Amino acid sequence: MTIREELELRESNMLHPAACRSTDEKAASRLREEEACPFRTAFQRDRDRILHCNAFRRLKRKTQVFLSPVGDHYRTRLTHTLEVAQIARTISRAMSLNEDLTEAIALGHDLGHSPFGHAGEAVLNAICPHGYKHYQQSVRVVDYIEKKGEGLNLTHAVRNGILCHTNAVADTLEGNIVRVADKIAYINHDIEDAVRAGILDSAALPRDAVAVLGETRTARISTMVSSVVAHGTETIGMTPPVQEAHDVLHTFMYEHVYHNPTAKHEEQKAKLLLEKLYGYFRDNPEKLPEEYLRISQTHDIDRAVCDYISGMSDGYAVDLYSELFIPKFWK
Repeated sequence: MTIREELELRESNMLHPAACRSTDEKAASRLREEEACPFRTAFQRDRDRILHCNAFRRLKRKTQVFLSPVGDHYRTRLTHTLEVAQIARTISRAMSLNEDLTEAIALGHDLGHSPFGHAGEAVLNAICPHGYKHYQQSVRVVDYIEKKGEGLNLTHAVRNGILCHTNAVADTLEGNIVRVADKIAYINHDIEDAVRAGILDSAALPRDAVAVLGETRTARISTMVSSVVAHGTETIGMTPPVQEAHDVLHTFMYEHVYHNPTAKHEEQKAKLLLEKLYGYFRDNPEKLPEEYLRISQTHDIDRAVCDYISGMSDGYAVDLYSELFIPKFWK
């Protein structure tokens, strides 16, 4: 028996009956068949492929809430992803679900996010005829863009969990855990970052919600995680009182942080930058990198330009804009 087979047997004996096992034929199916790894289950293999891919590394320079913040302690899209993975794994472990599958989905859920966060997503969705949603783009990244067009050849369960992490019901409980963990992570770390940035006073948080969830980030995360575990496996979610408090806090954050003019005053510049880059490569497809030029030939130019720009980090997009449109002084 290989080490992988021992791990698969352990899954069979120890996981909850409703958990997704790496031996499930549909869940573990891939776009292209390949020989099984002797050491890792199918979902462990997916996790490693995501962790080592280029798109994952670029997350360190992509906006979470504040555009390219100056300061080491603000979240980026990468640190957000790691916090989602930690919360999702904790829930999955407590419910005896498949932690490896949960982690793989969590690590891959934002691979397709645009530069400049949701501001970038909005402008690409507006100007690309195909539309643009980061959760759909994340699947394009793992299927068609990574490894110079080969893709990562991930399992169905991981791809489905990535696709459904924002607002849809996944095929697996593990995928639905990531959707909830994403919400738990971002509302709590965004509060902390907004307080650090001086645009929010923690004392201003709605008292009715704080009374249920807790005064500190740690307390709120613990309350929400405990609520998901207590809610059980029939459907993944929080218990009604905690869900209601979360929703009150979420509404408050949209009113006071996510649409705050101080936090968002640079977003219009970012939108104009992406529009300019999009138009340039739309009109000059020969300037695209080779792998995206191939996409323009197999799909169309808008698909290729959207794929290229959405993969850029904030810093790369700014540098490229400067290179193309800002005149250089003669030396």
